[in-house]
Amino acid sequence: MTISKILFPLVEEAIEKLFGLSDATIEFQETRKDFAGDITLVIFPLLKKLKGNPVEIGNKIGAYLQDNTAEVVSFNVVSGFLNILISDEYYLNFLKSIGENLPFGFKEVNKEEDAILVEYSSPNTNKPLHLGHVRNNLLGYSVAEILKASGKKVYKTQIINDRGIHICKSMIAWQKSAKNETPESTGLKGDKLVGNYYVAFDKMYKEQIAELMASGSTEDEAKKDAPIIIEAQQMLLDWEAGKPEVIQLWKTMNQWVYDGFEATYKKMGVDFDSYYYESNTYLLGKDVVEQGLADGVFEKDPDGSVWIDLTSDGLDRKIVLRSDGTSVYMTQDIGTAIQRTKDFPDVGGMVYTVGNEQDYHFKVLFLILKKLGFDWATNLFHLSYGMVDLPSGKMKSREGTVVDADDLMNEMSTTAQKISEELGKLEEYSAAEKQDLYNTIGMGALKYYILKVDPKKRILFNPEESVDFAGNTGPFIQYTYARIQSILRKAKDSDSAEISVAIELDSKEKELLKTLATYPEVIQTAAANHSPALIANFTYDLVKAYNSFYQTVPILGETDSDKRNIRIQLSRKVADTIASAFGLLGISVPERM
Repeated sequence: MTISKILFPLVEEAIEKLFGLSDATIEFQETRKDFAGDITLVIFPLLKKLKGNPVEIGNKIGAYLQDNTAEVVSFNVVSGFLNILISDEYYLNFLKSIGENLPFGFKEVNKEEDAILVEYSSPNTNKPLHLGHVRNNLLGYSVAEILKASGKKVYKTQIINDRGIHICKSMIAWQKSAKNETPESTGLKGDKLVGNYYVAFDKMYKEQIAELMASGSTEDEAKKDAPIIIEAQQMLLDWEAGKPEVIQLWKTMNQWVYDGFEATYKKMGVDFDSYYYESNTYLLGKDVVEQGLADGVFEKDPDGSVWIDLTSDGLDRKIVLRSDGTSVYMTQDIGTAIQRTKDFPDVGGMVYTVGNEQDYHFKVLFLILKKLGFDWATNLFHLSYGMVDLPSGKMKSREGTVVDADDLMNEMSTTAQKISEELGKLEEYSAAEKQDLYNTIGMGALKYYILKVDPKKRILFNPEESVDFAGNTGPFIQYTYARIQSILRKAKDSDSAEISVAIELDSKEKELLKTLATYPEVIQTAAANHSPALIANFTYDLVKAYNSFYQTVPILGETDSDKRNIRIQLSRKVADTIASAFGLLGISVPERM
């Protein structure tokens, strides 16, 4: 239990007994660096109902706490702030308690609460994953892990956009190539091979447009009349009609892509509990629209199209069914959300990890689901995020516009290798060990750089800056973890030594313990805000506090065996917490660097 939770009822008791006030506003904050204390009670909110001098009020409450609370050893009042000093014994008992039952900071899953479904990735099957997908996957995966750590049951899912004109374009281009290429025959990942044919289609399409325009067609006419686009449109109709040879080619090429995606996900370190495919969901939602019409949620226009009027909610009218009876994306999303609650009956909320260009879409979707009367619709969250940019000239893809996710991850390993070799500390490593380390550092750098930023903010990602071994970076934190492991390897004699609570702590030890103690609360706050950035920046603060401790206080060189043991055990718990927090971000930590 955090010190604020321990003190809260005691402060309530003090205020009631001293002043007869039972509904006071109690506000704690971290004590300012220039004042003595570990936690501060802010007096000013009490003055709304409690008349008097804030210094006198603070002194009375402080004296009461000191007399009636073992954890409070002294206090001081500065203006309207009661600064409370907590006993060393409290922090030492806290150190002893870490990891006794559950992993430190984690809560056991509450089986009485609804589960949460987190959707992320959701790619198209006409091209490989790109830089935007990297942020999407890292965010979605991390939020799912943080929610689990906070005590929620979580399902991870994605919906794959595997139908439509985009995949037909790749299929047409593959047919026209007459090469019968496969991932096996070319040595290419399946998603890259199919993506190449999508690019080839675009090239052929542009050539045909140019030819038609040279023959006198307008640009709009040429785009519509180009033979290759007509073929793609016909293929889509054939697919919808279930033409066997089209379905077979569609299945074959999509499977190439799925296999390619899985290889990328494995390298990225993300996973899923279930998969949804648009080819199975695109007809969902139409029955809901019919029921919504009967219930007066939707309205039908004279041309037969169905709409919902959200103008009274500050939005606009939104179509949910075309006049020919076909659905739109909104209809599919309504149907898919409902289907997921049928597939996972314990789900009572969903998180959609989708870029901020879809902010309006999700406002509309969530509002429609609420109006349809689904209880879980009040627990829907759009994990909206900004774009990721790269400095000009760095890591251009083959087309020069979109950065391929695999290329980015490989480049990160290469950058980590270059910087590690410059530091020259890997002489004892085998070639395989070096490569594993480069991958660990490179992926840690990539993930941390992206996740330390608030999801809503746009990111300028600089690969070399992210692999810096100093500052707020993944490798800096990984290096601190490896340093602690080196200390622990030299201190095996202290593995089972009992922690003495009669020791006077050094100020650096106490500051480190205070930072460590906030981890459970940080997890809960990060889960509530769907923000891995809070976990990332906590980890950086913890590492800074540890390095300050390490540089100031002797550990293995301490002659007092009780103090030495405490510092070794504290180092161990800090390392465990770094690994735990980085695990929530999907980042591995190396035993040696």
